[in-house]
Amino acid sequence: MQVTSPNSIKIYNLSSGNSLPQFLSQQKKRALLKKDVSLRRRIELIQDFTMPTVCTSVQMTRDGNYVFVAGTYKPRIRCFDVNQLSLKFERCLDAEVVSFEVLSEDYSKIVMLLNDRYVEFHSQEGRWYRVRMPKFGRHMKYYPGNCDLYLVGTGPEIYRLNLDLGRYYQSFKTNALELNVCDINDHHHLLAVGTSDGKIECWDPRSRQRVGILDCAMSAAEENKSISACPEVTALKFKGPLHMSVGMSNGQILMYDIRANKPYSTKDHYYDLPIHSIAFNDENGLVISSDQRCVKLWDEKTGTAVTALEPENDINQLHLVNNSGLIFLASECTKVQTYFIPMLGPAPKWASFLDNLTEELEENPAQEIYDDYKFVTEKELENLGLSNLIGSSLLRAYMHGYFMDIRLYHKAKAIANPFAYNDYRQKKIKEKMEETRANRVQIKKLPKVNKGLAERLLHHTEDTELKSGKRKKQKREAEGLLADSRFKAMFENPEFEINEESEEFQLLNPVVTKQLEKNRKKSEKVKVQREHSSSEDSEVEGKGSDESSSEDDDKSKWIKDVKSVHKKLYRKTLADREERSKADAQIKLEPQLYQIKSGIDFSTMKDLDKMNKEKRKEQRKTLKATLEDRIKDTESSFVSYKKSNAVGSKEATFKIQRSEKESKRKEEQRKHREERLKLRRTAKHLSRIKAKSDFGFNK
Repeated sequence: MQVTSPNSIKIYNLSSGNSLPQFLSQQKKRALLKKDVSLRRRIELIQDFTMPTVCTSVQMTRDGNYVFVAGTYKPRIRCFDVNQLSLKFERCLDAEVVSFEVLSEDYSKIVMLLNDRYVEFHSQEGRWYRVRMPKFGRHMKYYPGNCDLYLVGTGPEIYRLNLDLGRYYQSFKTNALELNVCDINDHHHLLAVGTSDGKIECWDPRSRQRVGILDCAMSAAEENKSISACPEVTALKFKGPLHMSVGMSNGQILMYDIRANKPYSTKDHYYDLPIHSIAFNDENGLVISSDQRCVKLWDEKTGTAVTALEPENDINQLHLVNNSGLIFLASECTKVQTYFIPMLGPAPKWASFLDNLTEELEENPAQEIYDDYKFVTEKELENLGLSNLIGSSLLRAYMHGYFMDIRLYHKAKAIANPFAYNDYRQKKIKEKMEETRANRVQIKKLPKVNKGLAERLLHHTEDTELKSGKRKKQKREAEGLLADSRFKAMFENPEFEINEESEEFQLLNPVVTKQLEKNRKKSEKVKVQREHSSSEDSEVEGKGSDESSSEDDDKSKWIKDVKSVHKKLYRKTLADREERSKADAQIKLEPQLYQIKSGIDFSTMKDLDKMNKEKRKEQRKTLKATLEDRIKDTESSFVSYKKSNAVGSKEATFKIQRSEKESKRKEEQRKHREERLKLRRTAKHLSRIKAKSDFGFNK
């Protein structure tokens, strides 16, 4: 259990301890509890009060004996019995739950609005019935006076589903484009609907007519003039017969008396996140509102903040247990976050042991603030030679290190490094000297620290040939890195020096190392060219060349220099070729001897070579020959041309000579057909006999 006291108000986080994995058996869980002290000391208010992945909504029944929790994944709803502090049942669903309502006093009847436009009704046995909604729903409320279930969603209609007859009634048509939330007053049964254009429309279910419209967006804009867009109504809650709170999408909560059109108090969360849950504490006159980031408790009349709590995960829904200080938060984690605030009220009957625990904690308060203490890690303790103090009263374990007395720390540091102060003093003197030098007139030069990196960045900033978008992006990044004061120490403090010759740098940045080598080679070439150009310029000056030469003369001189360099390179390549040829000529070529196989004469070898050469020539001729020449060479081939009336259209059909096997097969088939014709007997007489019998001639 974690205890915090923002604004001197105690808040007990009952779900801060580690939870046991669900896949473990009971035997392994008991063994873990015996070994781990933190698991034994944790407070588990309700056993397995979790969801597999995320909790989306939480709500308690009217009799206060059961808690329903909806979540994912897979979509499911769980019912917990608070008298037994354990899970009662669990049901998996086809789609995620958007909103649900408990119809009965206990867990026996429940209705759920799913994100696939279905409304499901569940009883004790399971799913009883499901009906489809015309449009995607966002919220719903049940009115027991006439057994109507009011559904609002992406359209302007308020759908009325009568649970007595089991059919839809004629819907109420509002002036809005979309509806976000709805609520029914328990005293006079007024139906209020929050719209996407920042208005609230009130309807009377008995007369089925609109009673009035309240413009909340205008009131929110008057309170906060920096609003750029029209805020939506995202939360709505009645308090008694006359008071109503409205939560907006920009993080504002407006408190209204339904007899007036202006709020009597306002509160801003200052997170610009939509308000999704509102609850009231009647004993202290406090309002509890929550958005995605935090839960705030503030005074209803003045709007002054009382306290706040910020969990680690995003909040989906808040639920305050009636007549108690227990709060359930459905958030983006597996656990249902449980907080107990004694200021709001006592613990419920089924968790009365919380009052005793809080009293014991207040009698023996734990020290939370460490004055005159230094936080030290284990590595720092080893460097100071104080690792033998681990486990003693001189070190207090906290997170990933220890708290120790600051005086002991200074003494140990002075013994471990007696010259630390002198080094620190010299370092500060150097920094002061560098600051004074910076005020002098500076020539553009590279810094001492990370000289190579600064050179590359300056090269990117001075690059004028920005053809691609990649180069433009590099230039912007380099200019920002050099101009930003946050990265100033990277070029001044030697502790940030990058060792480009180290093995780690070369392994992590292989592309950068190759680029550095290319840049070095380029810089060497540029130096050689500059020396060559400077020598030629000195010769030209010695001859008495005019200093006021035009740009065209400079270009022509540069072209001549380039040509002369190319000529030298060409001559050098020719000289290299000649040397290679001379070296090849000096090499003596020895004849290679091949052994002829047994049984083959030299004369037969010559004949075979001639035959092969002739075959190759014939093959080359056939490959080079045209289609017409190839057709003429065949014996039994013919060509037939056909002309049409259209200009330029021709048709040609070719019949090529068949192979010997194909011609033999065709001849055998022809002979076989002739033999069959000779042996075949006609059956004409049978047809005549049949005709006579049909007409009765044989009688």
